[in-house]
Amino acid sequence: MADSPLQNFTLVITGAPYSSQAPQTALAFARAAIAGGHILDRVFLYGDGVHLASSLSTPPPDETHWPKEWAGFLEQNAVPGSACIASALRRGLIDSSEQQRYQLPASNLLEPFIIAGLGEWVESTVASSRVIYFHSGA
Repeated sequence: MADSPLQNFTLVITGAPYSSQAPQTALAFARAAIAGGHILDRVFLYGDGVHLASSLSTPPPDETHWPKEWAGFLEQNAVPGSACIASALRRGLIDSSEQQRYQLPASNLLEPFIIAGLGEWVESTVASSRVIYFHSGA
């Protein structure tokens, strides 16, 4: 059997970390893709998926801390992680730039995630051979 060609993937996560399996399933896929030699062009968080980029998420100690798991994976594999700016602002996810712009008392974006517009998503979908969505299932 011939080897499968390597693929470039963009992952889009729309489910929140503690109310859906989307981030967990996406991380399992991402780890398997990297292990298989594939490339992840970007992970894009949209809708409730932006909660994955919150530095204020504090699950109980006996539960997996999905935002930290994702942040570590992105850093270790040099994969860009973007949160949709419209989704983020609606859900109270703020980086230092938006904090200053709206004169808010704090920012809470977990590094290495960045806040970006849909243009980032479009660029990534053009560069990728596959775009895979991980929805909340609702």
